[in-house]
Amino acid sequence: PIHQAMVSMKIFIPYLLLVVTFSSMSLEARNLLQTTTQPNFSKPTLPPLPSIPTLPQGNVPPLPTIPSLPKLTLPPLPSIPMNPTLPSLNLPPLSSTSLPNLPTISTIISSIPFFSPPPSTSSP
Repeated sequence: PIHQAMVSMKIFIPYLLLVVTFSSMSLEARNLLQTTTQPNFSKPTLPPLPSIPTLPQGNVPPLPTIPSLPKLTLPPLPSIPMNPTLPSLNLPPLSSTSLPNLPTISTIISSIPFFSPPPSTSSP
């Protein structure tokens, strides 16, 4: 008897859900669900398109032709020498005494603490 009651409940619950669903729908929606054939909608008819009027063909005079211009001859370009010569400049020689005393690279590097040699650890 318990087994039979379980089976009847399993059938009753989906049936109850179906009844609740149908009762909460409007009549039109229920009617659409129950009909198997698609409703026949009348196809809207479009009004006939107006015919395109033909434009009158006017007599257009032919375009005047442009007279051809006389061709001008250009004078020949002056010839450019293939190896142009640059003017030479005479610079006086620099004297060694006029240059300032520049530090050498080794003195510049040793003045930077990162590159300077580490101090000696031996006592003098």
